[in-house]
Amino acid sequence: MCDTESGTKLSQDARTALAEDPHAGWRLDRFLAAALPDFSRSRLQQLLEGGAVLLGEKTIKDANHRVKLGDAFTVTIPPTAPAIPQGQNIPLEVIYEDKELIVINKPAGLVVHPAAGNPDGTLVNALIAHCGPGMLSIGGEARPGIVHRLDKDTSGLLVAAKTERAMASLAKQFANHTIERAYNAVVWGAPRDSTGRIESQIGRSPFDRKRMSVLRAGGKKAATRYQVLEKFGPVERPFASLIECRLETGRTHQIRVHLTHLGHPLIGDPQYGRARTPPRGRTDAETHAFTVAADFSRQALHAFVLGFQHPSLHKTLRFEATWPVDFAELVAALRGLNKP
Repeated sequence: MCDTESGTKLSQDARTALAEDPHAGWRLDRFLAAALPDFSRSRLQQLLEGGAVLLGEKTIKDANHRVKLGDAFTVTIPPTAPAIPQGQNIPLEVIYEDKELIVINKPAGLVVHPAAGNPDGTLVNALIAHCGPGMLSIGGEARPGIVHRLDKDTSGLLVAAKTERAMASLAKQFANHTIERAYNAVVWGAPRDSTGRIESQIGRSPFDRKRMSVLRAGGKKAATRYQVLEKFGPVERPFASLIECRLETGRTHQIRVHLTHLGHPLIGDPQYGRARTPPRGRTDAETHAFTVAADFSRQALHAFVLGFQHPSLHKTLRFEATWPVDFAELVAALRGLNKP
């Protein structure tokens, strides 16, 4: 069906897809997704819209085009040169900095490094401008200085390396799980146990590749310890709660996935949360708390503690970051539920 490296490759940047009998009548985008499984549907849609799909000598841009038996489509893949991030004057809240490393209190909304959909305007671009172009040589040009990440809409502490020695030391500490990382999270409802440990395998969801999920088989081991700090609302059925989470491992979306698996997703989480129905017969405090929680525009997660061994000073550095304004206002509104 498709000539690729396992068959006859047309050239370094072109592939052919031949429609066989089962594909007759299929939409072109569906056929290409089956014929070229190496590419996402969104990437194939971009190629279609960009005029990269030919049927003979005719350019086909319509995803609804119906495929006929024997149609041979040529898909030209534009060469992708790795982009070198450029420094950009983006404000940074620097918590600590020396010649080896820098600790940032990252605001919600700031992507850590360039990637598809976010080619610039990232923390990396800000770090290059702040630390100088020498930053580009630390750990590779794509993600210079980056040894760990926070999700775009998670706020809080993040350390970046400014030397190769710091890069190697911090990477080893993260790999050995000796970094201290603590997060505050605001979740819907409250866990039954005030303290606990969640351990599971985490990997890509078999139903949605953009989401992570707890898996029965496969994935990577993930462990999170949690403690309920405050509960908001009726004792018998809390409306929400403030939780401290500490990571034993560092998997993608780990806290978000684990708390959702526990049955208490983060308030504001667009991927793992769900809409809530406002309680009936609400008081003014309940109306205000629900409105603030329902309108919270990001996952309510803040990395407030970061501790690690300095690569050359041979002492432990530990930092704490206060809540950003939106997080503090959310907690304040919820605390109103507990006032007599």
